[in-house]
Amino acid sequence: MPQIILIAIYTALTALAGYLTERCLRRWGHTAERAGKLRKYWLIPYIVLSLLPVAGAFLPDSPVKFALQAAGNIWLGFYIYYGWILVMLLLLGRIVSTVTKGKVAKNLHGGILCLSVAATLLLVSFGLVHAQSTVVTHYDLQVDKPGEDMKIVLLGDLHLSVNSKLSTTQKMVELVNAEQPDAVVIAGDIFTSSYEGLSHPEQYAEALRGMKAKYGAYAVYGNHDVEETLFGGFPISPISQAFRTSAMEHFFDDCGFITLADDVTMLGDTVQLAGRIDGEKAGDGTTNRMSPAELLKDVDSTLPVLVLQHEPKQFEALKAAGADVALCGHTHAGQIFPGNLIVPFFNENAWGYKQVHGLDTFVTAGVGYYGPPLRIGTDSEITVINLTFQRQVHS
Repeated sequence: MPQIILIAIYTALTALAGYLTERCLRRWGHTAERAGKLRKYWLIPYIVLSLLPVAGAFLPDSPVKFALQAAGNIWLGFYIYYGWILVMLLLLGRIVSTVTKGKVAKNLHGGILCLSVAATLLLVSFGLVHAQSTVVTHYDLQVDKPGEDMKIVLLGDLHLSVNSKLSTTQKMVELVNAEQPDAVVIAGDIFTSSYEGLSHPEQYAEALRGMKAKYGAYAVYGNHDVEETLFGGFPISPISQAFRTSAMEHFFDDCGFITLADDVTMLGDTVQLAGRIDGEKAGDGTTNRMSPAELLKDVDSTLPVLVLQHEPKQFEALKAAGADVALCGHTHAGQIFPGNLIVPFFNENAWGYKQVHGLDTFVTAGVGYYGPPLRIGTDSEITVINLTFQRQVHS
Protein backbone atom coordinates (compact mmCIF):
# COMPACT_ATOMS: atom_id res chain seq x y z
CA MET A 1 0.00 0.00 0.00
CA PRO A 2 2.75 2.62 0.76
CA GLN A 3 4.21 1.87 -2.67
CA ILE A 4 0.90 2.59 -4.40
CA ILE A 5 0.27 5.79 -2.43
CA LEU A 6 3.76 7.20 -3.01
CA ILE A 7 3.73 6.36 -6.71
CA ALA A 8 0.26 7.92 -7.04
CA ILE A 9 1.41 11.13 -5.33
CA TYR A 10 4.59 11.29 -7.42
CA THR A 11 2.63 10.65 -10.63
CA ALA A 12 0.08 13.34 -9.78
CA LEU A 13 2.74 15.94 -8.98
CA THR A 14 4.73 15.01 -12.10
CA ALA A 15 1.60 15.34 -14.22
CA LEU A 16 0.81 18.72 -12.64
CA ALA A 17 4.30 20.08 -13.35
CA GLY A 18 4.06 18.69 -16.87
CA TYR A 19 0.67 20.32 -17.43
CA LEU A 20 1.91 23.70 -16.21
CA THR A 21 4.99 23.44 -18.43
CA GLU A 22 2.86 22.56 -21.48
CA ARG A 23 0.50 25.43 -20.66
CA CYS A 24 3.42 27.88 -20.60
CA LEU A 25 4.77 26.53 -23.88
CA ARG A 26 1.37 26.71 -25.52
CA ARG A 27 0.79 30.33 -24.51
CA TRP A 28 4.35 31.27 -25.31
CA GLY A 29 3.94 29.59 -28.69
CA HIS A 30 1.49 32.30 -29.78
CA THR A 31 4.33 34.82 -29.85
CA ALA A 32 7.52 32.73 -30.29
CA GLU A 33 8.17 30.25 -33.08
CA ARG A 34 10.83 28.42 -31.06
CA ALA A 35 8.27 27.60 -28.38
CA GLY A 36 6.33 25.63 -30.96
CA LYS A 37 9.42 23.58 -31.72
CA LEU A 38 10.06 22.95 -28.03
CA ARG A 39 6.52 21.66 -27.61
CA LYS A 40 7.23 18.85 -30.06
CA TYR A 41 10.14 17.38 -28.09
CA TRP A 42 10.13 18.38 -24.42
CA LEU A 43 7.71 15.70 -23.18
CA ILE A 44 9.91 12.71 -24.08
CA PRO A 45 12.95 13.71 -21.95
CA TYR A 46 10.59 14.87 -19.19
CA ILE A 47 8.97 11.43 -19.00
CA VAL A 48 12.34 9.65 -19.14
CA LEU A 49 13.76 11.78 -16.33
CA SER A 50 10.60 11.31 -14.26
CA LEU A 51 10.96 7.53 -14.53
CA LEU A 52 14.51 7.54 -13.12
CA PRO A 53 13.41 7.44 -9.43
CA VAL A 54 10.99 4.61 -10.24
CA ALA A 55 13.72 2.57 -11.95
CA GLY A 56 16.12 3.31 -9.10
CA ALA A 57 13.62 1.96 -6.59
CA PHE A 58 12.22 -1.12 -8.27
CA LEU A 59 14.89 -2.58 -10.56
CA PRO A 60 16.93 -5.44 -9.07
CA ASP A 61 20.32 -4.50 -7.63
CA SER A 62 22.83 -3.96 -10.42
CA PRO A 63 25.24 -1.27 -11.65
CA VAL A 64 22.50 -0.07 -14.00
CA LYS A 65 20.01 0.36 -11.16
CA PHE A 66 22.49 2.29 -9.02
CA ALA A 67 23.44 4.57 -11.93
CA LEU A 68 19.77 5.32 -12.57
CA GLN A 69 19.24 5.86 -8.85
CA ALA A 70 22.10 8.38 -8.71
CA ALA A 71 20.70 10.27 -11.70
CA GLY A 72 17.19 10.03 -10.28
CA ASN A 73 18.28 11.66 -7.02
CA ILE A 74 19.66 14.64 -8.92
CA TRP A 75 16.45 14.81 -10.98
CA LEU A 76 14.40 14.87 -7.77
CA GLY A 77 16.38 17.87 -6.58
CA PHE A 78 15.74 19.64 -9.87
CA TYR A 79 12.09 18.60 -9.96
CA ILE A 80 11.38 19.84 -6.41
CA TYR A 81 12.71 23.33 -7.05
CA TYR A 82 11.43 23.60 -10.62
CA GLY A 83 7.90 22.76 -9.52
CA TRP A 84 7.85 25.25 -6.67
CA ILE A 85 9.46 28.06 -8.65
CA LEU A 86 7.16 27.51 -11.63
CA VAL A 87 4.03 27.57 -9.46
CA MET A 88 5.13 30.69 -7.55
CA LEU A 89 6.03 32.57 -10.75
CA LEU A 90 2.75 31.61 -12.40
CA LEU A 91 0.86 32.94 -9.38
CA LEU A 92 2.94 36.12 -9.46
CA GLY A 93 2.35 36.37 -13.20
CA ARG A 94 -1.39 36.10 -12.69
CA ILE A 95 -1.25 38.96 -10.18
CA VAL A 96 0.86 41.13 -12.53
CA SER A 97 -1.41 40.37 -15.47
CA THR A 98 -4.50 41.29 -13.44
CA VAL A 99 -2.99 44.55 -12.18
CA THR A 100 -1.82 45.60 -15.68
CA LYS A 101 -4.98 44.30 -17.34
CA GLY A 102 -2.97 42.00 -19.57
CA LYS A 103 -0.64 44.67 -20.98
CA VAL A 104 2.53 42.69 -20.10
CA ALA A 105 1.10 39.28 -20.92
CA LYS A 106 2.55 38.95 -24.43
CA ASN A 107 5.69 37.06 -23.48
CA LEU A 108 4.84 36.48 -19.83
CA HIS A 109 4.60 32.68 -19.95
CA GLY A 110 7.77 32.32 -21.97
CA GLY A 111 9.63 34.45 -19.45
CA ILE A 112 8.20 32.48 -16.54
CA LEU A 113 9.25 29.17 -18.08
CA CYS A 114 12.77 30.33 -18.92
CA LEU A 115 13.25 31.92 -15.51
CA SER A 116 12.00 28.77 -13.75
CA VAL A 117 14.43 26.53 -15.61
CA ALA A 118 17.37 28.93 -15.23
CA ALA A 119 16.78 29.55 -11.51
CA THR A 120 16.43 25.83 -10.83
CA LEU A 121 19.62 24.99 -12.73
CA LEU A 122 21.51 27.62 -10.73
CA LEU A 123 20.12 26.39 -7.40
CA VAL A 124 20.81 22.73 -8.15
CA SER A 125 24.32 23.47 -9.43
CA PHE A 126 25.07 25.44 -6.27
CA GLY A 127 23.57 22.72 -4.08
CA LEU A 128 25.60 19.96 -5.73
CA VAL A 129 28.86 21.83 -5.16
CA HIS A 130 28.00 23.14 -1.69
CA ALA A 131 27.09 19.65 -0.45
CA GLN A 132 30.73 18.64 -0.90
CA SER A 133 32.05 21.52 1.23
CA THR A 134 32.24 20.59 4.91
CA VAL A 135 32.36 23.19 7.68
CA VAL A 136 33.61 22.68 11.23
CA THR A 137 31.42 24.07 14.03
CA HIS A 138 32.87 24.49 17.54
CA TYR A 139 31.12 24.54 20.90
CA ASP A 140 32.37 24.81 24.49
CA LEU A 141 30.36 22.96 27.13
CA GLN A 142 30.97 22.96 30.87
CA VAL A 143 29.26 20.37 33.07
CA ASP A 144 28.93 20.43 36.87
CA LYS A 145 30.61 17.10 37.46
CA PRO A 146 34.20 16.02 37.99
CA GLY A 147 35.84 14.61 34.91
CA GLU A 148 38.67 14.72 32.42
CA ASP A 149 38.44 17.64 29.99
CA MET A 150 38.23 16.36 26.44
CA LYS A 151 37.48 17.29 22.86
CA ILE A 152 34.68 15.33 21.21
CA VAL A 153 34.10 15.31 17.46
CA LEU A 154 30.46 14.53 16.61
CA LEU A 155 29.76 13.19 13.13
CA GLY A 156 26.54 11.88 11.67
CA ASP A 157 24.54 11.06 8.58
CA LEU A 158 27.37 10.23 6.20
CA HIS A 159 24.71 8.55 4.03
CA LEU A 160 27.22 6.69 1.92
CA SER A 161 25.34 5.74 -1.23
CA VAL A 162 25.14 6.02 -5.00
CA ASN A 163 25.82 9.77 -4.93
CA SER A 164 28.73 9.69 -2.48
CA LYS A 165 32.18 11.00 -3.36
CA LEU A 166 35.26 9.39 -1.84
CA SER A 167 37.14 12.70 -1.92
CA THR A 168 34.52 14.27 0.38
CA THR A 169 34.94 11.47 2.92
CA GLN A 170 38.73 11.79 2.73
CA LYS A 171 38.48 15.54 3.28
CA MET A 172 36.20 14.94 6.28
CA VAL A 173 38.82 12.66 7.83
CA GLU A 174 41.50 15.31 7.31
CA LEU A 175 39.34 17.92 9.05
CA VAL A 176 38.62 15.55 11.95
CA ASN A 177 42.29 14.72 12.43
CA ALA A 178 43.21 18.41 12.33
CA GLU A 179 41.10 18.85 15.47
CA GLN A 180 43.17 16.24 17.35
CA PRO A 181 40.10 14.91 19.18
CA ASP A 182 40.07 12.75 22.27
CA ALA A 183 37.11 10.82 20.85
CA VAL A 184 35.07 10.67 17.67
CA VAL A 185 31.38 9.77 18.02
CA ILE A 186 29.19 9.00 14.99
CA ALA A 187 25.43 9.36 15.38
CA GLY A 188 24.33 6.83 12.77
CA ASP A 189 23.12 6.69 9.17
CA ILE A 190 26.46 5.67 7.73
CA PHE A 191 24.48 4.15 4.83
CA THR A 192 21.35 5.07 2.88
CA SER A 193 19.38 1.84 3.21
CA SER A 194 21.74 -0.09 0.94
CA TYR A 195 25.22 -1.53 1.13
CA GLU A 196 25.51 -2.63 -2.49
CA GLY A 197 24.73 0.89 -3.71
CA LEU A 198 28.07 2.16 -2.40
CA SER A 199 30.77 1.80 -5.03
CA HIS A 200 34.12 0.49 -3.70
CA PRO A 201 33.14 0.37 0.01
CA GLU A 202 36.64 -0.86 0.89
CA GLN A 203 38.04 2.53 -0.17
CA TYR A 204 35.61 4.36 2.11
CA ALA A 205 36.45 2.01 4.98
CA GLU A 206 40.15 2.68 4.44
CA ALA A 207 39.54 6.43 4.52
CA LEU A 208 37.38 6.29 7.66
CA ARG A 209 39.89 4.01 9.36
CA GLY A 210 42.31 6.92 9.11
CA MET A 211 40.48 8.97 11.77
CA LYS A 212 42.73 9.41 14.79
CA ALA A 213 41.46 9.95 18.32
CA LYS A 214 42.94 9.30 21.75
CA TYR A 215 40.09 7.04 22.84
CA GLY A 216 38.95 5.88 19.42
CA ALA A 217 35.85 6.25 17.23
CA TYR A 218 32.43 5.15 18.50
CA ALA A 219 29.30 4.69 16.40
CA VAL A 220 25.63 3.85 16.68
CA TYR A 221 23.34 2.67 13.91
CA GLY A 222 20.73 4.98 12.38
CA ASN A 223 17.36 4.30 10.82
CA HIS A 224 18.96 3.96 7.37
CA ASP A 225 21.68 1.51 8.41
CA VAL A 226 19.41 -1.28 7.19
CA GLU A 227 18.53 -2.79 3.82
CA GLU A 228 15.19 -1.49 2.57
CA THR A 229 13.59 -0.14 -0.60
CA LEU A 230 13.34 3.63 -0.97
CA PHE A 231 11.22 5.57 -3.42
CA GLY A 232 11.96 9.27 -3.64
CA GLY A 233 13.70 9.01 -0.28
CA PHE A 234 10.72 7.37 1.44
CA PRO A 235 10.91 3.76 2.67
CA ILE A 236 8.27 1.58 1.00
CA SER A 237 9.10 -1.71 2.71
CA PRO A 238 7.75 -2.38 6.21
CA ILE A 239 9.92 -2.21 9.31
CA SER A 240 9.54 -5.98 9.67
CA GLN A 241 11.64 -6.33 6.49
CA ALA A 242 14.27 -3.73 7.43
CA PHE A 243 17.32 -5.75 8.46
CA ARG A 244 20.92 -4.77 8.96
CA THR A 245 23.15 -7.04 6.92
CA SER A 246 26.40 -8.61 7.99
CA ALA A 247 28.12 -6.58 5.25
CA MET A 248 27.03 -3.35 6.96
CA GLU A 249 28.21 -4.57 10.35
CA HIS A 250 31.55 -5.70 8.90
CA PHE A 251 31.94 -2.27 7.30
CA PHE A 252 31.67 -0.64 10.73
CA ASP A 253 34.35 -3.05 11.96
CA ASP A 254 36.57 -2.38 8.94
CA CYS A 255 36.34 1.35 9.66
CA GLY A 256 37.66 0.71 13.16
CA PHE A 257 34.45 1.92 14.81
CA ILE A 258 33.51 0.68 18.27
CA THR A 259 29.81 0.06 17.76
CA LEU A 260 27.49 0.71 20.69
CA ALA A 261 24.08 -0.98 20.57
CA ASP A 262 22.45 -0.23 23.93
CA ASP A 263 25.89 -0.35 25.50
CA VAL A 264 27.83 1.83 27.94
CA THR A 265 31.59 2.32 27.79
CA MET A 266 34.22 4.64 29.27
CA LEU A 267 36.16 7.42 27.59
CA GLY A 268 39.22 7.47 29.75
CA ASP A 269 38.66 7.06 33.47
CA THR A 270 35.82 9.48 34.13
CA VAL A 271 33.50 10.08 31.15
CA GLN A 272 30.78 7.49 30.46
CA LEU A 273 29.43 7.08 26.91
CA ALA A 274 26.16 5.25 26.24
CA GLY A 275 25.19 4.35 22.68
CA ARG A 276 21.56 3.61 21.81
CA ILE A 277 19.92 1.37 19.23
CA ASP A 278 17.83 3.41 16.80
CA GLY A 279 14.22 3.82 17.95
CA GLU A 280 12.71 3.67 14.47
CA LYS A 281 14.52 0.63 13.05
CA ALA A 282 16.52 -1.55 15.40
CA GLY A 283 17.97 -3.50 12.48
CA ASP A 284 16.29 -6.80 13.30
CA GLY A 285 12.86 -6.02 11.86
CA THR A 286 11.64 -4.42 15.10
CA THR A 287 11.76 -1.12 16.97
CA ASN A 288 12.97 -2.78 20.17
CA ARG A 289 15.57 -1.01 22.27
CA MET A 290 16.26 -0.26 25.92
CA SER A 291 14.53 2.66 27.54
CA PRO A 292 16.81 5.41 28.88
CA ALA A 293 16.22 4.13 32.41
CA GLU A 294 17.18 0.56 31.45
CA LEU A 295 20.27 1.66 29.53
CA LEU A 296 21.61 3.98 32.24
CA LYS A 297 20.58 2.02 35.35
CA ASP A 298 24.16 1.04 36.21
CA VAL A 299 26.03 4.27 35.33
CA ASP A 300 27.86 6.24 38.00
CA SER A 301 25.69 9.33 38.39
CA THR A 302 28.54 11.25 40.03
CA LEU A 303 30.51 11.15 36.76
CA PRO A 304 29.62 12.67 33.37
CA VAL A 305 27.20 10.64 31.21
CA LEU A 306 27.09 11.21 27.45
CA VAL A 307 24.43 9.53 25.33
CA LEU A 308 24.99 8.94 21.62
CA GLN A 309 21.82 8.28 19.62
CA HIS A 310 20.65 8.85 16.08
CA GLU A 311 17.35 10.69 16.44
CA PRO A 312 17.02 13.71 18.76
CA LYS A 313 14.24 12.29 20.91
CA GLN A 314 13.36 11.29 24.51
CA PHE A 315 15.43 14.09 26.00
CA GLU A 316 13.26 14.37 29.10
CA ALA A 317 13.54 10.64 29.78
CA LEU A 318 17.30 10.72 29.21
CA LYS A 319 17.73 13.53 31.72
CA ALA A 320 15.57 11.70 34.27
CA ALA A 321 17.70 8.58 33.80
CA GLY A 322 20.93 10.46 34.59
CA ALA A 323 22.26 11.67 31.24
CA ASP A 324 24.16 14.96 31.10
CA VAL A 325 24.68 15.37 27.36
CA ALA A 326 22.89 13.96 24.29
CA LEU A 327 24.72 13.70 20.95
CA CYS A 328 22.48 13.22 17.91
CA GLY A 329 22.05 13.58 14.16
CA HIS A 330 19.20 12.59 11.82
CA THR A 331 17.71 16.01 10.98
CA HIS A 332 20.39 17.17 8.48
CA ALA A 333 19.35 20.63 9.77
CA GLY A 334 16.73 20.42 7.01
CA GLN A 335 19.34 19.84 4.23
CA ILE A 336 17.60 21.87 1.50
CA PHE A 337 15.53 25.04 1.81
CA PRO A 338 12.79 25.28 3.03
CA GLY A 339 13.52 22.12 5.04
CA ASN A 340 15.70 24.14 7.40
CA LEU A 341 12.62 26.21 8.29
CA ILE A 342 10.39 23.16 8.74
CA VAL A 343 12.41 20.73 10.89
CA PRO A 344 12.35 22.94 14.02
CA PHE A 345 8.59 22.38 14.21
CA PHE A 346 9.10 18.61 14.58
CA ASN A 347 12.14 18.46 16.86
CA GLU A 348 12.88 19.83 20.32
CA ASN A 349 16.37 20.49 18.98
CA ALA A 350 16.61 20.47 15.19
CA TRP A 351 20.22 21.57 14.92
CA GLY A 352 23.11 22.86 17.00
CA TYR A 353 23.17 23.25 20.78
CA LYS A 354 20.09 23.58 22.97
CA GLN A 355 19.33 22.75 26.56
CA VAL A 356 16.11 20.73 26.65
CA HIS A 357 14.48 19.60 29.92
CA GLY A 358 17.77 20.44 31.65
CA LEU A 359 19.72 18.18 29.27
CA ASP A 360 22.53 19.61 27.14
CA THR A 361 21.81 18.46 23.59
CA PHE A 362 23.79 18.67 20.38
CA VAL A 363 22.40 17.82 16.94
CA THR A 364 24.84 17.82 14.05
CA ALA A 365 23.72 18.68 10.51
CA GLY A 366 25.73 15.70 9.28
CA VAL A 367 28.32 15.35 6.57
CA GLY A 368 26.23 13.62 3.91
CA TYR A 369 22.88 14.08 2.24
CA TYR A 370 19.70 12.08 1.80
CA GLY A 371 17.89 11.78 -1.50
CA PRO A 372 18.92 14.75 -3.66
CA PRO A 373 22.69 15.21 -3.19
CA LEU A 374 22.21 18.90 -2.44
CA ARG A 375 22.78 21.34 0.40
CA ILE A 376 20.87 24.60 0.05
CA GLY A 377 20.40 26.75 3.12
CA THR A 378 22.42 24.36 5.30
CA ASP A 379 26.02 23.13 5.55
CA SER A 380 27.60 19.71 5.66
CA GLU A 381 29.02 19.78 9.15
CA ILE A 382 31.56 18.38 11.56
CA THR A 383 30.64 19.30 15.15
CA VAL A 384 33.42 19.79 17.69
CA ILE A 385 32.57 19.95 21.40
CA ASN A 386 35.19 21.02 23.95
CA LEU A 387 34.07 19.50 27.24
CA THR A 388 35.05 20.89 30.61
CA PHE A 389 33.26 20.34 33.86
CA GLN A 390 31.43 23.40 35.10
CA ARG A 391 28.29 25.15 33.81
CA GLN A 392 28.08 27.46 30.76
CA VAL A 393 27.94 27.06 26.99
CA HIS A 394 29.43 29.23 24.27
CA SER A 395 29.22 28.66 20.53
